[in-house]
Amino acid sequence: MTTSVRAKSVRFDRDSMWVELADGRVLGVPLAWFPRLLQATPDERAVCRISSRGLHWDALDEDISITALLNGLGDQTKHHSRAA
Repeated sequence: MTTSVRAKSVRFDRDSMWVELADGRVLGVPLAWFPRLLQATPDERAVCRISSRGLHWDALDEDISITALLNGLGDQTKHHSRAA
């Protein structure tokens, strides 16, 4: 599924990320879904670049698509553990 809905703004409270969409919807997403954002400082979270595809935090190496948020998906990073 693709979407043409764009993010208009993003803000945070203690436990959630709030994304206002251009169509008027507001998505509330638990920060626990995105460990990099959960561990980031408020100043680090504030440096978000909004693009046509989603939200980007270059310093945190975090990219979140609006499509993924609309589908209820959290962090999609694959974590691989190394064998000892």
